[in-house]
Amino acid sequence: MKTLGGRTAVITGGGSGVGAAIGLALAAEGIHLCLVGRRLERLEAVAAAAQALGAQATCCPADLAADADVAALTRRLMADTGGVDILVHSAAVLGRAPIEQASLQDFDNHYRVNVRAPYALTQALLPTLRSRKGEIVFINSSSAITAKPLFAQYDSTKHALKALADSLRAEVNAHGVRVLSVYLGRTATEMQAKLYEGDGRAYRPQDLLQPEDIASVVVRALTLPRTAEVTDIHLRPMIKS
Repeated sequence: MKTLGGRTAVITGGGSGVGAAIGLALAAEGIHLCLVGRRLERLEAVAAAAQALGAQATCCPADLAADADVAALTRRLMADTGGVDILVHSAAVLGRAPIEQASLQDFDNHYRVNVRAPYALTQALLPTLRSRKGEIVFINSSSAITAKPLFAQYDSTKHALKALADSLRAEVNAHGVRVLSVYLGRTATEMQAKLYEGDGRAYRPQDLLQPEDIASVVVRALTLPRTAEVTDIHLRPMIKS
């Protein structure tokens, strides 16, 4: 039984990996998708798959590191959708470098995509999410809990994203808005493949979390009765490496 049908979901990072998997899982529930990402061809491929499932899907290309793109995106979403019920933050960038060598420009880019863009998009859409008693999902990382050497730029933004979600939840729960953070271990995505390549290690995606695993958990949380709220989910691969 489809319990989410007729709603509208905005998904950043919707053209690949976890964002795409969540989008298709929501499409199977009859949700209208607004897919956000930098690569239009990727968004169009996911949109076509969603439409094959009987859902409506709109492609919204945007560079979340650019304030002008984020502002234009929010204007378009409000003009085209009439309201948003679900906001999924899945877009992220990840770079690796020791603090001594990492450039401030790279750090700024991590901050803009991983923290500032979710903050700005949430802020802009919060009135409609509040009026519709919506849901906000932050796809985070185990890096938000434990920081690692060489990943200070990424890990610090993930700690900040956790703080953003926790503060937001305390502000909006009284208005009927649910806020979920999902902390992922190693997941079979394009980003993870590049990390393995950089380490000179064999990439075995079958041993990692699958994007579809994450999507199924997110959809289950979104379909819970309104008497319940899942606040934090920690997922990791069953096979440890």
